[in-house]
Amino acid sequence: MTLTWKLVVDSADSPALAEFWAAALGYEVEDPTALIDTLLAAGRLPAAAVLERDGRKLFRGYSAVRHPEDPYDPASGVGRGRRILFQDVPEPKRGKNRLHIDVHSDGELTAVVERLEQLGATRVEEQEQGPAGHWWVMRDPEGNEFCVA
Repeated sequence: MTLTWKLVVDSADSPALAEFWAAALGYEVEDPTALIDTLLAAGRLPAAAVLERDGRKLFRGYSAVRHPEDPYDPASGVGRGRRILFQDVPEPKRGKNRLHIDVHSDGELTAVVERLEQLGATRVEEQEQGPAGHWWVMRDPEGNEFCVA
């Protein structure tokens, strides 16, 4: 038995959050334009369910990113590897995340943190745990916590 997975993150603006995380991780925003065009032409998707952004057609309320080296289905644009799906939900984020992303870099920590801030992240707290390491707790543009080490 083979298991696959994707991380799903609730969001208020899925395309904007996908663009942030694609830039932060060096991932690609998925482009489901070909699939959407097929569904629209067949009458299986109403035009109101589609959003256009940066030359791509997206399913309204959903946007995903994938690792650029992982395989994907060219007919749908859906990644078959390391993938994060952002889905819009009506309620705002409340409290601390129960699950978060740790971003690791072989670069200098301060430079990585500053680059993420330029993309829209904010610093929350610096952590120094002796042999366990040194990292920053940050928030993405929608307030989701993540760590950078």
